[in-house]
Amino acid sequence: MNTPILNRRNWLKKSAITAGGLMAAPYLGFAKTSSDIPLTLDQEGNILYSPFFKEYLIDTHTEFKPLKAKLNANENPYGPSPMAVQAMTDAVGGANRYAWRELFQLMDKIATFEGVEAKNIIMGPGSSDLLEKAAMVYFQNGGNVVSADPAYMSLIKVAEACGATWKPVPLKEDWSHDLDAMEKAIDAETKLVYICNPNNPTGTITDSKKLLDFCSRVSDKVTVFVDEAYLWYLDDGAKQSMVKLVAQGKDIIVARTFSKIHGMAGIRVGYGVAPEATLDKIQNITRGGMGISYPSVHAAIAAMDDEEFIASSRVNNAKARTFVCDNLKAMGIDYVPSHTSFVIFPIALEGKEFLSKMAAQEVGVRAFNFMGKNWCRVSMGTMPEMQLFIDALQKVIV
Repeated sequence: MNTPILNRRNWLKKSAITAGGLMAAPYLGFAKTSSDIPLTLDQEGNILYSPFFKEYLIDTHTEFKPLKAKLNANENPYGPSPMAVQAMTDAVGGANRYAWRELFQLMDKIATFEGVEAKNIIMGPGSSDLLEKAAMVYFQNGGNVVSADPAYMSLIKVAEACGATWKPVPLKEDWSHDLDAMEKAIDAETKLVYICNPNNPTGTITDSKKLLDFCSRVSDKVTVFVDEAYLWYLDDGAKQSMVKLVAQGKDIIVARTFSKIHGMAGIRVGYGVAPEATLDKIQNITRGGMGISYPSVHAAIAAMDDEEFIASSRVNNAKARTFVCDNLKAMGIDYVPSHTSFVIFPIALEGKEFLSKMAAQEVGVRAFNFMGKNWCRVSMGTMPEMQLFIDALQKVIV
């Protein structure tokens, strides 16, 4: 079967409809850079991540109305927090300055929050930036990366573009990481083990005690990168984090982002926590915090103090998720229990057709194929948006 290659710039143009539900691609400019990431498409124009995992892309030849419910990017519909907005507004007048002093203040604040030292913190414009930087540094001379399948693909696709190979390990039947199989997959060429927990795109979680034991042992052999972007949607997220291993000197990188619970996806702030030697390896080649704007740093500092907003985001997300799951159950749909800001459930329709029919109802979602089934992934929006989603779904699956 012929599998055309789509570079990252063209993929972004093509997926602008999937991401935004608009015929926006002609109006978006993407500069050609050396970091274009090759993506393999099947004959229907869907992205092939692995032999067992692909993402459906909406038909770009059909025009759709603007979305009334944009539920395809795992964005927090309630943020940024009022305190972050005020801090960012107040800081705009200083945007002609670099934010180094303020960035160090933010790093100190994060270090205190995480129970480590500032030398253990690396900043980036979102956690995906740090995932990709780590991939470029670790795999500049090849090697392989071990991860679950399906997984969040940002680090993996950049690693492959750098010449690495991906060793995907299917999730277990209970949707947790198969830690035993992942450990067995490690060989002399493995340079990084990547774990997204809770996992994207499944929304599922791996037992923290088992994961802690795995990370502690395996990090003695190879760096383990734990992506905890969604962990703060858990009531006991701090207890389930792997960041305590960094304080113990383990070769662990833990990534977090202000894009999810803090509602700052468009402001672009994220950070990683790791041993100083591991961060030196990355920062000898690339600077982590250079891409964060002066106003964004001020917004992040304020966001960390807005505990009321963080709690309300968690509560509102859980209410929306319960509403969706209750309605899916009433419709006879066997959804996968989620610990995140999104839910996946199986669909009988072919993915591209499903996306188009939902877009015709002015609702944007994502569609994948893995575990031998087609799946919809719907992000949690406001309650009115989730009602629009359920109404659209009822029309589409009839």
